[in-house]
Amino acid sequence: MGRMPSAKPASAAPFTPLDFQLVLLRRMADHNADLVEDARHTLGVSVAEMREANRRWQAMRHAPRSRGAVSRYRSILGDPESVTPRRIGDLSCEALLWPVPLWPDLRFEVLVAPGGVAWNEWLVRAPGAPGPELRSPADLTPWSCTVDEAARAFAPVRPLEGSAPTRWGLAFTAPDGPNGPTVPDGPTVPDSAPRDYVAEFTYGLLQRVAVTGPRR
Repeated sequence: MGRMPSAKPASAAPFTPLDFQLVLLRRMADHNADLVEDARHTLGVSVAEMREANRRWQAMRHAPRSRGAVSRYRSILGDPESVTPRRIGDLSCEALLWPVPLWPDLRFEVLVAPGGVAWNEWLVRAPGAPGPELRSPADLTPWSCTVDEAARAFAPVRPLEGSAPTRWGLAFTAPDGPNGPTVPDGPTVPDSAPRDYVAEFTYGLLQRVAVTGPRR
């Protein structure tokens, strides 16, 4: 009796939209392990599968003959849900949007400059989907909002360089509100006194907020 053919190696299998969602989650696990664990169970995958998806993604990105980012996303996610002209300052570009089943109200957006170069890749609110009500820093809970939503709610903000290419930060000043965080042994001042914050994002989705100064 002939030998059965061996199973196709995982590295040779197609990289799927599910794998891409695992890559997003792997990057977010550093800040929100519990949320990532819940999402992983929702997707029905193991920790090993998440790590393998991330390993394969990095290998694709850094391969000597790696395809461009836009071609890579099209090969994994298919045709974008929409392609919209966008102007940001003096730059004319196109915004390509793909659905992300794990977050139905979000889309993965790639901004493509003339010549086909992708210069920004992150999660944004889906067109027509209601955004969160961000009235105070207490509303900035993990995964609650995107970079642009936080920037609008707490303007003026100062963009900060993240610790990795997929991470961003926003520095801003705002009143605490009644449920805001506190600084131990700080001076007694009204709860509504402003203080400085930094919000950290991974792939454009909020991960955590830190207080960077005492109440004023």
